[in-house]
Amino acid sequence: MNKSHNEVTILGSARIDPRSKYYKIARELGALLAKNGHPVITGGGPGIMEAANRGAMEAGGKSLGVNIQLPFEQVLNPYTTHSTGFYYFFTRKVMMTTPAHGFVFFPGGFGTLDELFEVLDNIELKKAKNVPIVLVGKEFWAPLLEFLKKQAMAEVQSLKQKDLDLIQVVETAEEAWEYLREAMKREPRDSGVDCDNSVCKMRIEENTDWRIFRIMSELVEGFELLSKLKNEITVLGTKSIKEDNFYYREAYELGKRLVKKGFSVETGGGHGAPEAANKGAFEAGGESIGLTLRFDGRESRNEYLTRHQGFFFPFTRKLILTAPSHAFTAFPGGFGTLHQFFEVVVLMQTRKIKPMPMLLFDSKFWAPLIEFVDEILYKKFNTIQSEDRHFIRAVDSVDEVMKLIPRVK
Repeated sequence: MNKSHNEVTILGSARIDPRSKYYKIARELGALLAKNGHPVITGGGPGIMEAANRGAMEAGGKSLGVNIQLPFEQVLNPYTTHSTGFYYFFTRKVMMTTPAHGFVFFPGGFGTLDELFEVLDNIELKKAKNVPIVLVGKEFWAPLLEFLKKQAMAEVQSLKQKDLDLIQVVETAEEAWEYLREAMKREPRDSGVDCDNSVCKMRIEENTDWRIFRIMSELVEGFELLSKLKNEITVLGTKSIKEDNFYYREAYELGKRLVKKGFSVETGGGHGAPEAANKGAFEAGGESIGLTLRFDGRESRNEYLTRHQGFFFPFTRKLILTAPSHAFTAFPGGFGTLHQFFEVVVLMQTRKIKPMPMLLFDSKFWAPLIEFVDEILYKKFNTIQSEDRHFIRAVDSVDEVMKLIPRVK
């Protein structure tokens, strides 16, 4: 990766047929990028990934594939000029996203949604540069954007208009290229970004070694913390809600009930829904764990933690946050909640971890997202299989959550 510059990462479903218009658009875009000096990075698999690599290679450009080893076969497509493979999703995604000067997302499944929300989350957190983000195909993306606008932004204020303004929807390869070209002229767009402690300076260069040691240190400390815990349940949700909010009260009640049943409560350690769950656990006399992000040595954490660790790097925090849990409950939230939730769904879907309850609290809030999964991903685009839909379940009460999580062994 260090030998390439001005890369654009293209993401989308491995299930897209070569006869699909989206395969053709991705192939055209790969060629346009290559002809204009932009190496193309993909996940190296079939479908959209193959199409983009194919276009770049046929145009004489650099075509990079960052593949993943799965329990079932994922073959590297034949159109890469450079490739590498990873066993762990989190290391693969760092390599796919770190060098990118722009992202293009085609219709996809849970993996594509996870990658989209991770990029948006890192930008929102100022842990990544503000690079152009393009979504191809209004027929696919419009329902999701509507959910983000009406639910995440308007209802719980977990997003702002400027967060959604990061996204540009297009229909053709030419539109995508024109937008990328104009947006990349305005680089660098990294004002306020904590680059020294994030993914935006992870190339192999003179000052990279200390970051590697810090990453290793965070992982060692994180797994040492996990070794002291048992029966963890992770609670996700927006930091925007206050104590008088319905979701805050329910998250508090959930934290309290979980502890009384012998569980530990793990959150991102911040305010809003995480604080509420931690507070319930703390006041019930149980383990209340917070895994926070640090910014320039500072971090925002709630006061109801019995154990805590701060992280400079989002991907190390994410690994520790997901590794031990027996179930996840997501209260309404924005990019961070969605990214963390779909990350775990992808790990289950690809058999990297065993299935566990993945619960979305408040069916009314989450209904448009669940409908998007059923009607668009499954029925219209076939980017997920029928059984994949059952990884996600909506609940409407703490009683329902308690019935669905596994018993303490």
